Amino acid sequence: METKNIMIVGVGGQGTLLTSRILGGIILESGYDVKLSEVHGMAQRGGSVTTFVRYGDKVFEPIVEEGCADILIAFEKLEALRYAHFLKKEGILIVNDQRIDPMPVVIGKEEYPKDIFERLEDKYDLVVVDALNEARKLGNVRVFNVIVLGIVSRYLGIEKEVWEKVIRNTVPVKTVELNLAAFEIGRNISKEKNYD
Repeated sequence: METKNIMIVGVGGQGTLLTSRILGGIILESGYDVKLSEVHGMAQRGGSVTTFVRYGDKVFEPIVEEGCADILIAFEKLEALRYAHFLKKEGILIVNDQRIDPMPVVIGKEEYPKDIFERLEDKYDLVVVDALNEARKLGNVRVFNVIVLGIVSRYLGIEKEVWEKVIRNTVPVKTVELNLAAFEIGRNISKEKNYD
């Protein structure tokens, strides 16, 4: 199998690292070689966090180069805009419709862009989901990242049971059922909107 490249971007506290660990576990469980890499921003909370997930028959390095990502998962809109150039031409951009103001916006030095989705949909196969709102309906906003993973699952061709097994084995025991419900919501959103 040709090596596939997935990039996950967000800000500190959004679960980017946990998401990459779940995704890496799912791919490993499916019998592929997988390499993960993490890049943390300056701040533990609020700074940019980027992870790379590369998989295939044999993967030699974990870093995804610009213009080579098959899928880019963005947990925040501005992060999607900031890293979209990592996508290959036919790549898929999955964006959680959430705004988190970076420090230059907070202190009034810059404005948060108003036309992010318009700029992205002109260039990429864009999938937008309000996962935070869906997680809020479920009773815990912290599982929005697993809702996004439910959407991602429709693109990878890996059996649903594998995803559920790895989620069950990766998240804290007391949150297993909540995370499985979040995953199912993401799958249903993807199915309803024909994302695959």
